[in-house]
Amino acid sequence: MTYHPKSDFLTALIERGYLADCTDLQALDDRLVSGDPVPAYIGYDATAASLHVGHLLNIMLLRLLQKTGHKPITLMGGGTTKVGDPSFRSDERPLLGPDQIAANIEGMGAVFSRYLDYSDTPSGALMLDNAEWLDGLNYLDFLRDIGRYFSVNRMLSFESVKSRLDREQSLSFLEFNYMILQAYDFLELNRRYGCVLQMGGSDQWGNIVNGIDLTRRVADQQIFGLTTPLLTTSDGRKMGKSAGGATWLNSEMLSPYEFWQFWRNTTDADVGRFLKLYTDLPVEECERLGALGGSEINDAKIVLADEVTTLLHGAEAARAAQETAREVFEKGGAGADLPTLALAQDELAEGISVAQLFVRSGLAKSGKDARRLITEGGAKMNDETLTDPGLMLDAVALADPVKLSAGRKRHALVMVAL
Repeated sequence: MTYHPKSDFLTALIERGYLADCTDLQALDDRLVSGDPVPAYIGYDATAASLHVGHLLNIMLLRLLQKTGHKPITLMGGGTTKVGDPSFRSDERPLLGPDQIAANIEGMGAVFSRYLDYSDTPSGALMLDNAEWLDGLNYLDFLRDIGRYFSVNRMLSFESVKSRLDREQSLSFLEFNYMILQAYDFLELNRRYGCVLQMGGSDQWGNIVNGIDLTRRVADQQIFGLTTPLLTTSDGRKMGKSAGGATWLNSEMLSPYEFWQFWRNTTDADVGRFLKLYTDLPVEECERLGALGGSEINDAKIVLADEVTTLLHGAEAARAAQETAREVFEKGGAGADLPTLALAQDELAEGISVAQLFVRSGLAKSGKDARRLITEGGAKMNDETLTDPGLMLDAVALADPVKLSAGRKRHALVMVAL
């Protein structure tokens, strides 16, 4: 039997395809229509200087929560990052120092204000850091007051841990404590801010359930968990991965043009689904665009790229990206907004191979990858096919910017730094 929710949030959540699991859908629905804004959080460990496209689904979920009148909480993992989430990993995360964690939190935090309103209103978002309560914990007190509620047998049964142990891969005691600390986050957020809902990807289900169980036992509160599906593209790739690596959300790590181009290159079968998940367009319009056939689906892909890029980087960046794409693909030009590699004069004293340029510009992962790309006819320079990976270029050859192309969709400019 399909449940038909009363609340605007759950109605939109289901219509747009965000829902994977919920601990008690009907009880949560009742809470959402009870009158007051419902505080809900998603946690983000500070493992990199930027969030990436893989995080965007849940950022959009927080945005939807706020648009339907509720209160989103973005919880930065200044404390939990010092431990590292072992969920579905084959090895232990590298441990980061406090300065790197603080820098990562600053870089990640800049993205959220593009999607959420942090004003002092009933539904205004909060940005918090779990270091606020985790850094000052007394180990013995924590073991006595919180640790006694956790069954090691039950913790070992969670799929995120079990899969690691089944492969006979080491799971450190440090990592094993992560799920206790994340559960404690939910308890503290409930105590301090009245938070009653944790959301996250399906891989976080075990951690979320732990937090619900702990809060029920310690504070006798009814709280909820909700997860989103772990997305893959229709051709089986993990969402957010591209040929050049992670698709970052900070413009310093990935240009607005490259971000726009990532969405423009969406597979036909994914367009309608991604429009629902990653834009504010009405569901009916998303379905109409996703159902277009033939060459018209390319128009829908441009709408997708424009809408997603506008949300993150602004309308002007989206317009510039589309214009650059048109210049590159339709007019055969270089496109002023393409990713650019600027080489110092002294780097060119003895020349530089074209294979090195493909690596340095991010169009190839390694020299071997660049040589294979060139020898197989997939590389171009100024729209002319390259055949010799050892071709040397000097300052004279680069007096004017040179356009490199890897396949039909990935391009970069190389120039001499002024």
